[in-house]
Order: sequence, then structure tokens, then C-alpha cells
Amino acid sequence: MLKKAKEIPSIEVLGNRVHMVQIPEVVELMSYWIEEEPQKCHWIVATGMHGIMEAHENSNFKAILNSSDLFVPDGIPLIWIARYLGFPLKKRVCGADLMSEFFRHASKKGYRNFFYGKSRETLEQLVSKLSRSFPGLKIVGVYPSASTAEEDRKVIREINQKKPDVLWVGLGLPWQERWIFEYKDRLRVPVVIGVGAAFDFLSGKVKRAPAWIGDRGLEWLWRLVCEPRNWPRIFLGGLFLYGPKFVFLVSSELISRKLRERQHGK
Repeated sequence: MLKKAKEIPSIEVLGNRVHMVQIPEVVELMSYWIEEEPQKCHWIVATGMHGIMEAHENSNFKAILNSSDLFVPDGIPLIWIARYLGFPLKKRVCGADLMSEFFRHASKKGYRNFFYGKSRETLEQLVSKLSRSFPGLKIVGVYPSASTAEEDRKVIREINQKKPDVLWVGLGLPWQERWIFEYKDRLRVPVVIGVGAAFDFLSGKVKRAPAWIGDRGLEWLWRLVCEPRNWPRIFLGGLFLYGPKFVFLVSSELISRKLRERQHGK
């Protein structure tokens, strides 16, 4: 059984440490943290190109991401980079898929879950769906997105009172990462993870792309079709703004790395 994230190999992408891990290994590590190190709050970051580029544009956010215990590759571009560097990863570690796999395990082990973020309606739908899909899953609390520092303190108190084993945060990137970083030392939770839009997907509020689309890096196209009102945010704010720059920067980094390796080999 994995005991520490440092036992997992990692690569560096634009200054961010990304662990070469797949969902079964993440679930295994979460289980170890819950059972063997419950006194420490372990933080998992799950992001792809978006998070890497946010970190590239903001050194403070990069430091935040690199302070996490585990950075999992939630994005096809990171899987392609990993394969290029010799790590045969098969799939991205998508937040919604990780949640589903963990809940199958948690419903048998009795692990306690708390959901923070999104609207009250979304959280109610999420709990209803999960209770049907995973009989026996323990959900000890939910709390919609807070908007003030005082409400944040109230959230922290409620989470600690309910004593979950895992805190799932659905505020979206970069807000969830900043929130976790700010409050993780006050959380009495073995594992905390930001999962972005996973609450919307698993609650049924937003329809997910079929696996064959997501696994080919085309989920953005599916979202454009299914969420036409959000196309400026999805396309202009993501693909157009970050896509070409990400490709250029990562390609330059990989070429430089290969040149250094050849020179060293000589």
C-alpha cells in the first residue's frame, strides 16, 4: 500500500509538480491517510491545463498548488506530456470519476463525506443521486458556497463538528485551491480535495461528455454544445486564452529538456 505521495513519481510542467498517478492509486492513498494519519489534513489538487496556466500567470498560485500533498493530472494534455516523458498513464484523474470510484470504496469502509460549495439545490440533488447510486455511503454534511469571511468560519466550525474523513470542495479553480490553502490548518479532516464542476456532473445538473469524448480531450467541445450560454467563458476564457500559450510553453520546455539530456549524454 502507498504510504506517502513522495513514493509516487512526478514530472514538472511549467514549474508545477504533477504526480504520475491513476485513480486506484489515489483511492488507496486516501484510504491510508484516513486510517493511518487522521490527525493531519492531506490536500489533493486535481487540475489540468487550466490550473497549470493559472499558476504560470501567478507565482503565488503556483506556490499554493505546489504546497499540496498530491497533484493529480486531471486533463488530457497532462496525460500526453506524461506519455511523452515515458510514463504510460492511461486516463486523466477526473474529479467526478475519482469521486465515484472513492464512493464505491467508502460505502464499504464507512468513510464519512462532507460536500462544500455550489448552491443548496445542487447539493440536495447531489446527495439524492449519491444515496441511490452508492447505498451505505455516509454523507455527514453539506454547505453551499460562502461569501464572507464570517461565513467561512461558520463553514469550518460545521465541518469540524461533523468530523468527515473527506471534505470535497466544489468552488471551482482557482477559488477552491485558495480556500483550501487558507483554511487547511484549521480543518480537522484527513483528506480535502477540490473537484471543481464534479458536483454539477454527479448531481445531474450538467450532463457529462461520454467517456470516449473526454478521454480524447474533447470535453470542451461537448460543453460548448451542451452549455451554449457559457461558450465565451469556455472558449475565449479557456481554450483561446490558454490553449495556444500552453502548447508553446510546454513544447519549448520539453525541447529544452531533451537538448539538455542529449548534452548530458555526450
